[in-house]
Amino acid sequence: MASIPPFEAFYVEHADDVLRLLRRRLGRERADDAFQETFLRALRAYDRLRHGEHLRAWVLTIASRVVIDTHRRAGDVTDEVPDVAHLDGLPAYEELAFLTDTLPPTERAAVVLRYGYDLDYEQIASALDSSPDAARQATSSGVRRLRRRVT
Repeated sequence: MASIPPFEAFYVEHADDVLRLLRRRLGRERADDAFQETFLRALRAYDRLRHGEHLRAWVLTIASRVVIDTHRRAGDVTDEVPDVAHLDGLPAYEELAFLTDTLPPTERAAVVLRYGYDLDYEQIASALDSSPDAARQATSSGVRRLRRRVT
């Protein structure tokens, strides 16, 4: 398992990717506030990380949730899954899209974060701005829906 770098090093390594995603999704005006919110959420959850693997996916997932929250606050609600950049092939949400497209947004996000990005429930809770129990429930509900659909 990869060790967790100091938060400052994590910030320096991922700040440009996060800002690029936020500007693409929100425009320059709203991206700055969303950028601060993303790293505040990451900082709040950082001490609960168990390993330093997939940190880029983790912080981009948090940024994607901030985008959704920003759209909701502005009244332009969308069920679209945000475009999270990924270095090796398709992003996890696209690889799982054939399964998860019919799930409600929270369940879809929880399933993708758990099985696509291998995040634990505390990390998922942080990304979804909920509790670990709610993250576990959303993931479980999503998987149950998928099983009913497949069988």
